[in-house]
Amino acid sequence: MQLISLALRRPFTVMVIILAIALGGVLAVGGSVSEQFGLPYPKGFPRGMEVDVFPSLNLPVIYVCQPYGGMDPAQMEGFLTNYYEYHFLYVSGIHHVESRNVQGTALMKLYFHPGTDMSQAMAETINYVNRSQAFMPPGTVSPFVMRFDTGSVPVGYLVLSSETRSIAEIQDLALFRIRPMFSSLPGVSAPPPFGGSARSIVISVDPQRLQSHGMSPDEVITALVRGNSISPSGNIPVGDKFPIVPVNSVVKDPSQLGSIPIRMGASPVYLRDVGTIQDSADAPAGYALANGRRAVYILATKRSDASTLSVINSIKNALPGMKDALGADGEGIDVRFEFDQSPYVTRAVAGVVVEGLLGAVLVGVMILLFLRDWRSALVVVLNIPLAMMAAVLALWITGQTINLMTLGGLALAIGILVDEATVAIENIHSHLHRGKPLAQAVLDGSAETAVPRLLAMLCILAVFVSSFFMQGAARSLFVPLSLAVGFAMVASYILSSTFVPVMCVWVLKSSHGTRHDQASTFFSRFQRRYEQVATRCISLRGMVVAGYLVAALAIIVLVGSQLGRGIFPVVDAGQFRLRMRAPDGTHINRTEELAQQSLKLVEEELGAENVHLTLGYVGMIHSNFPVNAVYQWSRGPEEAILYVDLNDDLDVSDEELKERLRRRLSEAMPDVRFSFEPSDIVNEVMSFGSPTPVDVAVSGPNFADNRAHAEKVLTELGKVPFLRDLQVGQSLDYPTIEVNVDREKAGLAGLVPQDVSRALVTATSSSRFVVPNYWADPKSGIAYQVQIEIPRSIMRSTDGVVMTDSASDLAQIPLKRTESGQVLIGDVAELREGTMPGQYDRYNMRRQVTLTANVADADLGAVSREVARAIERAGEPPVGVQIAARGQIPPMDEMETGLTVGLGLAVVAVFLLLTANFQSVRLALVAVSTAPAVVAGVVLMLWLTGTTLNIQSFIGAIMAIGVAMANAILLVTFAEQRRVEGLSAIDAASVGASSRLRAILMTSGAMIAGMLPMALGLGEAGQQNAPLGRAVIGGLAAATAATLLVLPSVFALLQRRSAVASASLDPRDAESSYYLPRAAAT
Repeated sequence: MQLISLALRRPFTVMVIILAIALGGVLAVGGSVSEQFGLPYPKGFPRGMEVDVFPSLNLPVIYVCQPYGGMDPAQMEGFLTNYYEYHFLYVSGIHHVESRNVQGTALMKLYFHPGTDMSQAMAETINYVNRSQAFMPPGTVSPFVMRFDTGSVPVGYLVLSSETRSIAEIQDLALFRIRPMFSSLPGVSAPPPFGGSARSIVISVDPQRLQSHGMSPDEVITALVRGNSISPSGNIPVGDKFPIVPVNSVVKDPSQLGSIPIRMGASPVYLRDVGTIQDSADAPAGYALANGRRAVYILATKRSDASTLSVINSIKNALPGMKDALGADGEGIDVRFEFDQSPYVTRAVAGVVVEGLLGAVLVGVMILLFLRDWRSALVVVLNIPLAMMAAVLALWITGQTINLMTLGGLALAIGILVDEATVAIENIHSHLHRGKPLAQAVLDGSAETAVPRLLAMLCILAVFVSSFFMQGAARSLFVPLSLAVGFAMVASYILSSTFVPVMCVWVLKSSHGTRHDQASTFFSRFQRRYEQVATRCISLRGMVVAGYLVAALAIIVLVGSQLGRGIFPVVDAGQFRLRMRAPDGTHINRTEELAQQSLKLVEEELGAENVHLTLGYVGMIHSNFPVNAVYQWSRGPEEAILYVDLNDDLDVSDEELKERLRRRLSEAMPDVRFSFEPSDIVNEVMSFGSPTPVDVAVSGPNFADNRAHAEKVLTELGKVPFLRDLQVGQSLDYPTIEVNVDREKAGLAGLVPQDVSRALVTATSSSRFVVPNYWADPKSGIAYQVQIEIPRSIMRSTDGVVMTDSASDLAQIPLKRTESGQVLIGDVAELREGTMPGQYDRYNMRRQVTLTANVADADLGAVSREVARAIERAGEPPVGVQIAARGQIPPMDEMETGLTVGLGLAVVAVFLLLTANFQSVRLALVAVSTAPAVVAGVVLMLWLTGTTLNIQSFIGAIMAIGVAMANAILLVTFAEQRRVEGLSAIDAASVGASSRLRAILMTSGAMIAGMLPMALGLGEAGQQNAPLGRAVIGGLAAATAATLLVLPSVFALLQRRSAVASASLDPRDAESSYYLPRAAAT
């Protein structure tokens, strides 16, 4: 009341504050809006809020990536990962540790309990990394340790391609010219380039020459280390000078390596006598493809605190500078930015803004239809942008960003916040109709609704308190939305108590009430008809209330059980990622051919004109760039990851497209396995790092038992009709050539297994894994590795790629010359072909076999139930073997539990708040009696629209609880006032419902109209926010019906014997049953 009086006394002060809020709102979004639409923005002005797709999820995950070139998966697991996992279990807050071990790389994921201090966890992880390395083999380098959050998802790809330059040249320029500029851009985090091998000085030795000189590859390595070694140089005083005294212990030119002596004496043997020296590149581990041709690309990832839009714009603006940085060396190289996520972000933000504007217009139209007064509609509609600006300003101050959740909250609030202004305007009209002067009508009408409006706002805020008690991703997503709605509601209440009264006095006309009464004959007839229905319901109140509860419970149980479940609404992204797996151990050249064939089939199926761009990576992550495994995991040379970006005019849903491609690819390439994975920024973030929705892990102490039972589970999962791309998630039968050294034979020849191993290094990979050696390019000052490779004379060359005929080829590698002749590997070792797992997965130090699958034509909840049944049908697992459904199923269950608790807490919070306001448990129960209708309405609306229970729909249900209370509070307040004035509970219920009919219908209609654009999901982000709007509309519509038809009956039922006296215990309170006149007098 005082706030309203103060506003009417100082109207210009109110307007000045309004202008200040509007200016602050403009500053909060000005920089981002101008950047988004390419508009000029004054320098020196605050940039305001950043624009992104999601708020920071603060996922409690740390990645540790450990390289060790040349080691097989079993060695990576046993000699490296095992020690890490043992020590990581000491880290505070650790939940579990997952690891993947392939050739030369181990990737560990450390998952922490929600609420863990991740800064402390990161520090402890690094400490235990350092301790673990004390137990590891010599030559183990420090791993990469990094957090996983939304910034770990690529927002685009910087692609470098050329028809005239080699991939090795492009890789070197991308690594040392482009990446330094790329990584220095604000908010950008860029891993090393994908696609090329590192530049190296390669010494190819000829085994026949080695044999003629009686040498082994190890002797060449030893000579290289002695003849090209890094040693410090000092200074020596010469008169008044102090010159540096460098020694050419490292060659200046790679050709000088040929002069290094291997054997000295009367008949010296030099390195050039046994091999050739080339400035080349390391052996390829994989290839990047752009539109089917080899290329190089750099993933553009953003830091967690950076804006997706700002990062992408910075990259685009820096492209000309990057091309200039290549200089003359970059002639013929094309540099472009592809798979740009900014159009989606821009369209999503614009779509939510348009939904909000449409909602505001519909609200104005609804108010106009009810009040038949454009001035009143104008006042209500003006209240919307002002409340939005105040909310945006508050979000900026609290460090929030413009994202789908905050924008969704603001768009949803448009339909809700009109309740405050609408109730005030409607009551002002009621007082005008009674013949009061305009200013008096404004004062009395606004003051009369001040407490109910405040209570309605507090109820909406109360339901959001539960969001602060949630954990994990649900909390990170729900809190920004809660803040957006909360700030908007608080602003709306203040505006409806200050701005609305001032504008009503300035804009409305005193005589309007009479004209409105004359024009509302239709509503009068409707009101009389409603009174008859309400009276009839009140007379049958017992049956009405019982029938209402039974119907609501039946809908919740029967219809609710039919609803699908999921984490987040499915999005048609216009792009997809396809993982292709050839038979285990397939060479990368053959895998590349299969990948190109797959891309051709995709273009044939979808039409080449509908495919904008394809990118791909074939093979393994190169050991020189192990951190890339964090961003793009690859199991081996038989795998390829293909990205396809579609044109916008392709009118095919993602699910239909994937089903068509599955059929086409499986028919054309039956020996190749395919699996679709999330590719766009929304689906990647909401998959929480899981490549497929279904992930079943069979773990235990015995790997053979794990595999045997996993095969049974795989068979049963194959019977589930809506699972797609079902396969074992790791290579279990990777081909090997086992070298078993006979230690006695080796000892007789003066050899040990280490000698055999070092000789084989040059045949299977490179000497750099055993003895690193370097040469620095004097032109650039960049150091490159010098390495010795396998003798080529016993190898076949196919397209420049070395291949062996059989295990017998390796047996011919020389080891040592003795008096009896040359000793070969085959003389001291048995070589035979076999198989081994190409990837070892572990969970908390237990080996596991992982089964993965995608889902089609079913929701994740149904999949979860069918997967559990399939696991049960597979039978009792062996002793010690455990089976767990992972992937997206546990996050879904965790979120569902948290949100269900949140829904319950919302009802409890509202009930407590109403009890405190009414000072009556009965009246609080009357108001909360609409809660079953809210839940039933939400369930029914979701079922009718085919919407799943997910984060958005759950948030909508929680919000609907608070929103629905506004009308209930309005009716209960007025009915109780009439009862206190002397009417019976039955008459008070009837009068209260009739007098508040127009206000309830008007506010409900306005709120539903405001949320209708969101519920229809017309914009780019419509698929994400539509469930939220639908849930609120369904809950509000059902609650409105229950408020008008059932709540009066509940009021009459519960209040018929309730005392009229106040609950006050103060003897000085005249309304208290304990009132004592003498106490009041004193």
